[in-house]
Amino acid sequence: MEKNAVLVVSFGTSHLDTLNSCIEATENRIHEALPGFELRRAFTSNFIIKKLAKRDKVIIDKPQKALERLKNEGFTHVVVQPLHILPGYEYHKIKDVVMEFTRRRTFKSLLLGEPLLYNNKDYPVVVEALKTQLTLRDDETACILMGHGTDHFSNACYYCLQSFIDESGLNAYIANVEGAPSLENVLGKLKRKETKKIKLMPFMLVAGDHARNDMAGEEDSWKTILEKEGFEVEVHMHGLGEKEEFRQIFAQKALETSSNGKKLIRPMQKI
Repeated sequence: MEKNAVLVVSFGTSHLDTLNSCIEATENRIHEALPGFELRRAFTSNFIIKKLAKRDKVIIDKPQKALERLKNEGFTHVVVQPLHILPGYEYHKIKDVVMEFTRRRTFKSLLLGEPLLYNNKDYPVVVEALKTQLTLRDDETACILMGHGTDHFSNACYYCLQSFIDESGLNAYIANVEGAPSLENVLGKLKRKETKKIKLMPFMLVAGDHARNDMAGEEDSWKTILEKEGFEVEVHMHGLGEKEEFRQIFAQKALETSSNGKKLIRPMQKI
């Protein structure tokens, strides 16, 4: 008997409100796109998994455990769809697990989807999604999109996205909590353009700790730094997962993966 499942994997969040409004909402949108697939969840963050279990008695599997469960329950075809922004360290954790299960030939098919920014075709789609929340060029008002940032080479995706944003006519800038481009990098550009108003938005799946503390907190946050620099600041405290346009992107990726055998991760061939 054939049994299909879609395992949706995110970094996770310890905030139950954003778990529901961003992660669960995106999972449900993916499930709508794959109606013949049972929906399952996994997080890649050990810290968040442990915190939710201890504080809220909410049990969430890591990808390895989730795939073991699916195997034991007799599932034959599995799509693993990440909700990560970049193909960075967290994405490669998932990829390594999928490769392990593929080498063991655990399922008849095991397909791995893509994160938000993966191929060149992803950037214009993401920019179109951003246009639903941002206005076109207005030198007096700019948006700063808070990314997480990483020392993984995939951090270059942020720079590629910025080039597409610049070409689109949006007055928006990517700045990262960790690494480049930093808030300081963006500040210089804003001052040269004599920008007066700033809209702060998380470019993350959820508006979690980074958004609430680093972006909009009362002390030493981006909001307070910008206000000290003389900008009028508006905070948009919503993760990408709250927007239907971004849910649709992930759902489309899962749908394409489910019907495209080229995305099957196969064992390395011996040479």
